[in-house]
Amino acid sequence: MYIGEAVKERILELCRERNISVNKLSTLSGVTQSTVNNIVSGRNNSTTVSTVKKLCDGLEITIEDFFHSELFRHLEQEIH
Repeated sequence: MYIGEAVKERILELCRERNISVNKLSTLSGVTQSTVNNIVSGRNNSTTVSTVKKLCDGLEITIEDFFHSELFRHLEQEIH
């Protein structure tokens, strides 16, 4: 799994845990709905750290909590 896929899966996982929609996360975080939709649809695989931080603020978690997941333990190396 690559980082973009892991970020997408983690966002979806956190939304499920909190029983909120991706659109609700957009409202809570102040990240545009199109940006969040692009992340979770896989169209945006290079989400910025500042966007992840805003999403974390909306979810009321730390960025450390966001990345503290098995999803990020064995990422494939990305060479471009």
